[in-house]
Amino acid sequence: EEVALLDVLDTAGQEEYSAMREQYMRTGEGFLCVYSITSRHSFDEISTFHQQILRVKDKDYFPIIIVANKCDLENDRQVSTQEGKDLAKNFGCKFIESSAKQKINVDEAFYELVREIRRYNKESLPKGPEKKKKFKCVVMC
Repeated sequence: EEVALLDVLDTAGQEEYSAMREQYMRTGEGFLCVYSITSRHSFDEISTFHQQILRVKDKDYFPIIIVANKCDLENDRQVSTQEGKDLAKNFGCKFIESSAKQKINVDEAFYELVREIRRYNKESLPKGPEKKKKFKCVVMC
């Protein structure tokens, strides 16, 4: 079992973080793109974040997990689970539904992101001596 240290920036979609966002995108090794299942607008923003990450990274793929939050508010749902799965599939990303309030799949989202980062690094870096690394991930809401 290997320890991963995460540096998390939660922008919560706030506009005052927009300048900082690209800076974090440049240095981030993985991203949780989080939307609320109760907000169609937050879901629609995910495509913008995804495109921005790939543009800043100048990559066709990068470790990103799409997280549908507030799954405990089923009665207020505006975005179906299938829509989230379809978006993630379209991006070639993993998809997780979570509830921060009920502590459902929150840890799992971070674990999955670390697994994706490690997989990506293993595939894209030349073989050599391994050293412990601190990961930087960004939570985009």
